[in-house]
Amino acid sequence: MNKSKDFYFSADNMKKADEIISRYPEGKQASAVLPLLDMAQRQSGNWLPEAAMEYVAKMLNMPVVKVHEVATFYSMFNLKPVGQHHIKMCRTTPCWLRGGDEIKQACCKKLGIEAGETTADGKFTITEVECLGACSNAPVVQINDDYHENLDPKSISDLIDDLSKDTKNAR
Repeated sequence: MNKSKDFYFSADNMKKADEIISRYPEGKQASAVLPLLDMAQRQSGNWLPEAAMEYVAKMLNMPVVKVHEVATFYSMFNLKPVGQHHIKMCRTTPCWLRGGDEIKQACCKKLGIEAGETTADGKFTITEVECLGACSNAPVVQINDDYHENLDPKSISDLIDDLSKDTKNAR
């Protein structure tokens, strides 16, 4: 995880960044902001430090405030460190109507934390988000890059148990 004041893409990520930027016509390179922020977040241990946002802004010749606007708009970007398993819980009407509150309560009880918190061991963070776009299979949560749909309190509890045992997917 990059905790220093400075941020630079690794050599491999720099090659990927150059390739991504090259996809856009001259003068439109700012359109690469989303994939570059995603890459910076992954390099930083699943969160986006200020230095990484400044680095991406400089790379794309954008004002830093524009990069911040993007990073704060999308729930896919984490502006503070999160747990190894980042649980994003949908809080919109379709999920709520199909038991989203019960899923949240079961998750919080199982982990001993509330939404917006991280477990003491750093394994889990719970975040509420506006929509995960899987309304037809509500309730849904996203854990890191994976969606889990049609949940109930038992299935979320079992999923947390499985993730607690999983050491191969540690960041």
